[in-house]
Amino acid sequence: MPERTAPPRPHTIDPRPFRPATRGRRFEQGDTVDVSGGNGQPRPDENHPAEHPPVPPTPNPEHDPEHGKSEPDRPEPADHAEHEHEHRSLAHAGIARTDPPPERPKEPGGGILMGRPFGVPVYVAPSWFLVAALITWVFGGQLDRVLPELGALRYLVSLFFAVVFYASVLVHELAHVIAALRFKLPVRRIQLQFFGGVSEIEKEAETPGREFVLAFVGPLLSLVLAGLFYLALKPVQPGTVPGVLLAGLMISNLIVAIFNLLPGLPLDGGRMLRAVVWKITGKPMTGTVAAAWVGRALAVSVLIGLPLLNQSGTFGGDQDISGMDTVTDALLAAILAAIIWTGAGNSLRMARLREHLPDLRARTLTRRAVPVQSDTPLSEGLRRANAAGARALVVVDTDGTPLSLVREAAIVGVPEHRRPWVAVSELAQDLTDGMRVSAELSGEELLDTLRATPATEYLVIENTGEIYGVLSAADVEKAFVKAMARPT
Repeated sequence: MPERTAPPRPHTIDPRPFRPATRGRRFEQGDTVDVSGGNGQPRPDENHPAEHPPVPPTPNPEHDPEHGKSEPDRPEPADHAEHEHEHRSLAHAGIARTDPPPERPKEPGGGILMGRPFGVPVYVAPSWFLVAALITWVFGGQLDRVLPELGALRYLVSLFFAVVFYASVLVHELAHVIAALRFKLPVRRIQLQFFGGVSEIEKEAETPGREFVLAFVGPLLSLVLAGLFYLALKPVQPGTVPGVLLAGLMISNLIVAIFNLLPGLPLDGGRMLRAVVWKITGKPMTGTVAAAWVGRALAVSVLIGLPLLNQSGTFGGDQDISGMDTVTDALLAAILAAIIWTGAGNSLRMARLREHLPDLRARTLTRRAVPVQSDTPLSEGLRRANAAGARALVVVDTDGTPLSLVREAAIVGVPEHRRPWVAVSELAQDLTDGMRVSAELSGEELLDTLRATPATEYLVIENTGEIYGVLSAADVEKAFVKAMARPT
């Protein structure tokens, strides 16, 4: 079943839209505290990080000779990667991972909690009940031809088959989970849903070898189950209820294994192909692109080929097919093709996000800040910020300890003629522990930190505890959007 790695979603950080102002321009009525630069220092290049001295805790930063210097424009932040592969079993297709997962509650949810094997919650999605009813109806019709003496009891037998079949899907997913835990990859949950199961693994495998193993164990377990049902079928008399059930479970697990071994994302076989190309080229993105395009070709093949194969009797069906059967085959093929095509596209997007995620750095997105006392008039605070080329205000006490952040949205709401009479403390939001972030944070670690405490602005500090600047959630959102839009 396909693995899923969930991408980071900066919009869960609760950013608000803003209008960036021109660098170095004075604040006017209606302006926002513009935000794109860091601490007023040149941005580090890839090989030579620049020093970023902290903003001094002085109420008169304009007296600092360094403040008059212009700040060179920084390069655009690079894209973020995101994460999570989905090991989703299209009734069993692959391994789904979730990266950088969205803002997570303590319980991920996703349906009815059935248990916690190996500490991983297993949920049954509401869509499972729909597919269980569908299997019961279809398999019940087959039983009516094979065992007509069952009568209405055939639907009870069919429901039992549906439950045991999805128990087999769960075993398939547990194989992915055990491998992930063995490689120390966190697993968010397993979800049984309409077209199989999904194991949400929150990190990507570090090597192509581990990626291959992680994907292969699912189909391998399905093949093992098919073999066990075959052995159990040997001593059972044909034409009986146990015989029909065991034969059905053997064939269904065999189909699950073969289908998942098809070499296209998001199926397990696609992840195996990705691992092989990754190993040969040394580039995980190249492997993802190759496997995703094979997955799209596979989706087209399923859309066209599956109905043709059914009509030709390749699968052993009656060649006298009714119009309703033709529509059903076409609908099933369209659903499967859509799932495969969408999964392949999502894999490409998540790979691009994951590739650029390390370039999302707090240090390069931080706005330079000016410290001010709580009773400083807003107009004076903005004057100091303009003089220093800064774009944010931090309220500090007499010792220079930061107390709160002046909210950008609140500044915009104060008319210019009232700014001399409004203290900055009236527009400030008190700092909590979660609103203090390290300037060294980057990538997924940065996004996870911001999601843990949703806010519009964060105080960025050096490891020494000194103020580095202010990080706006809107800037993170913009950088994330640019990362997703930028071609790889």
